[in-house]
Amino acid sequence: MTHERDRANGRGRAVGGRLNRRGFLRRSTVGAGLMMLATRARAQEAAPAPATAPAVPKGTESPIRVGLVGCGAQGRVLLEACMPIPGIKFIAVCDIWPYNLRYAANYLTKFNHQPSSHEDFEEFLSAGKDKGMEAVIVATPDIWHSPYTVQALKAGFHVYCEKMMSNTVDGARAMVRAMKETGRLLQIGHQRRSNPRYLHALEKIMRGNMIGRVVNAGGQWNRSIRGSVDLTWPERYALPQATLEKYGYKNMREFRNWRWFRTYSGGPISDLGAHQIDIFGWFLGARPRSVMASGGSDYFKDREWYDNVMTIFEYELPGGDVTRVAYQVLTTTSAGGGYYETFMGVDGTLKVSENEAITRVYKEAHADWTEWIEKRVIRPIERPDTIPVSLSQVSLLDVRATADLDAFELPVEMAKKPHQPHLENFFDAIRGRAKLNCPADEAFESEAAVFKVNPAVEARKQLTFEPADFEV
Repeated sequence: MTHERDRANGRGRAVGGRLNRRGFLRRSTVGAGLMMLATRARAQEAAPAPATAPAVPKGTESPIRVGLVGCGAQGRVLLEACMPIPGIKFIAVCDIWPYNLRYAANYLTKFNHQPSSHEDFEEFLSAGKDKGMEAVIVATPDIWHSPYTVQALKAGFHVYCEKMMSNTVDGARAMVRAMKETGRLLQIGHQRRSNPRYLHALEKIMRGNMIGRVVNAGGQWNRSIRGSVDLTWPERYALPQATLEKYGYKNMREFRNWRWFRTYSGGPISDLGAHQIDIFGWFLGARPRSVMASGGSDYFKDREWYDNVMTIFEYELPGGDVTRVAYQVLTTTSAGGGYYETFMGVDGTLKVSENEAITRVYKEAHADWTEWIEKRVIRPIERPDTIPVSLSQVSLLDVRATADLDAFELPVEMAKKPHQPHLENFFDAIRGRAKLNCPADEAFESEAAVFKVNPAVEARKQLTFEPADFEV
């Protein structure tokens, strides 16, 4: 899996409409932008469409015409994941940085796509409409997710938008409303929801009650200093100051490293943590009832967001039991085995990751898993210390577990790029063959938990969730 921090090399570079920084940021971060965009005539012309189209037999349909807004590192990840998917055609790309725009156009040309290139978002939508564009992929910085997604939905396009939905709760709510009002599809990029390994773990292990009552859960995404340093840029390709300000950026450093600044994002807990906090509620089938958190700028002193954050959630399960979840994002050390989520039950522990090498299930000595082995829900493996993976891929849980617990692996091969199944699900839904695995309303419920972490750090106390926190 491409590291999320490395993707900061663009994630779209704030592609944009005509909102200037003063007009957009002076009011609430998203509200003013949405108001201005909503008044545009083009966005008002499109009539609501059904959420899914009638299913078309495979092999008889025309290609789905797609446009990409945001051609930086994350946009490139999505392009690469799209190339093996049959039946789609990129017809337009959009980015304010010519450096990114040129790369995307040249890359797509190699695969026989001939997209037009645009700096201006409205021009991009207009050109796409003229060419029969049906879907827009949004891979911009978080601050632009909501305005561009809302405008694209209202212009009649289906949208695949990267997570987080927005850098503000109000922006995320506006996206859900636009999806419901227009009847268009809006998939949010929590790609684990389409990952065969995660789906197997959810259906067969969690819902099958294989590990018993889950009392505790946890997770982490730790990365080294080397993976967290500022991104640079070729000086000859620096954007003019007037262009930066037009799209809401103070300078080239903030443009390149927007994830570290409060104007544009929610920091590492939303950049990395959102992927994994999404899994906790999904696998537990519950909402959090409280969160406490600690974080700070422990190493990088010239950034606005915390570089290290630790959280404890309490989830109230459907039967009334409580599961405590400890989660951390560390950007100053890679120790501890990378990124994963663990669910610790009385009969065993599930450790799941996009990294197959550290996905394991551990059986407590008293549990009898003969049935699960016979059903091929899991398969026995040799002790982790005989598996040819580096120590950096094996956490302390693996090392200590070998003494007393039997380790198993999931019989699921993942040959595709991590984002590909989620994009396939989006395109299948457009064709009427599937339901979205992560529609905006479900994603909002998940991201509500993420939105509460930074306020909990600032409050230095436990915060409780109210029903209204999860409602649009």
